Amino acid sequence: MKRYLIAGLIVWVPLGITIWVIHWLLSSLDQILLVLPTSLQPHQLFGFDIPGLGVVVAFVILFLTGVVAANFFGQRLIHAWEAILGRIPFVKSIYSSVKQVSDTLLSGSGNAFRKALLVEFPRPGCWTIGFLTGAPAPAVMSYLSGEYLSVYVPTTPNPTGGYFVMLPIAQVHELDMTVDEALKYIISMGVVAPRIGTRSARAAAARTGERVETH
Repeated sequence: MKRYLIAGLIVWVPLGITIWVIHWLLSSLDQILLVLPTSLQPHQLFGFDIPGLGVVVAFVILFLTGVVAANFFGQRLIHAWEAILGRIPFVKSIYSSVKQVSDTLLSGSGNAFRKALLVEFPRPGCWTIGFLTGAPAPAVMSYLSGEYLSVYVPTTPNPTGGYFVMLPIAQVHELDMTVDEALKYIISMGVVAPRIGTRSARAAAARTGERVETH
């Protein structure tokens, strides 16, 4: 009986968590509809709510915003908007910090989270996985001797929380795995181990135009 119960849990736990996360996302995005006038909300128009409509509305808003931001006039409008926010003392610091982080993470030319690293943290002899985020700022480097790297060390199973550390290059080892594989390894608490050499194989395949199959 114990074996069958565990087998049932193995089937239903990941499925249940996946359904719960999707339901939470849909419910959260449906809250966007609350900003619409009462007369335009689905319950008033059709007599019932439409689950998932918030996803469609969010997608349309993001798409139209991207279209506007990609042209000359849209960029001028964004610059004007940022100039207004830059004059508000408290808002300026928050907006500029968040914008720099989002530009680094979402931009295709950014260097954040491009490499998975093996680092000695939080004490000597204890190793964990971190992600390269860049190099320390010049104001910080003036107090450091030697070459250092900026590393983000995520927590498990929630990688959105973690620690920002600056480590000597000699104490950082680049791992032969992709960032996605490293994230899966962290989220699974070491249960889902990445395949050996997948990052090198994919890099070689990208240069030759071949496709690498992974399982």
